Amino acid sequence: MKVRFTPQAEADLTATVNYIRRDRPSAARSFRLKVIEKLSRLESFPKSGRHLPEYPDLPVQDVIISPYRFFYHIKREFVWILAVWNVAQSPDEPTV
Repeated sequence: MKVRFTPQAEADLTATVNYIRRDRPSAARSFRLKVIEKLSRLESFPKSGRHLPEYPDLPVQDVIISPYRFFYHIKREFVWILAVWNVAQSPDEPTV
């Protein structure tokens, strides 16, 4: 499987990294590397994330890379990252 970002998720990640970068550029670089490392595991283990406790019937899972949640959906040979949220945020129902 390949991990791909939707345009919204890419914008979310960029905004998150830019937010971190304002105070600590080195932390932003470290966070981005951590994201790449953890999300690349989904290529081998796509079902390793948890189903959303808020929406258990949806075919969406998440991976927490503290303090952010990466929401994803598996479709064919791709793991689509749908959105990136701070864990303090309460997600709206994701659209797949």
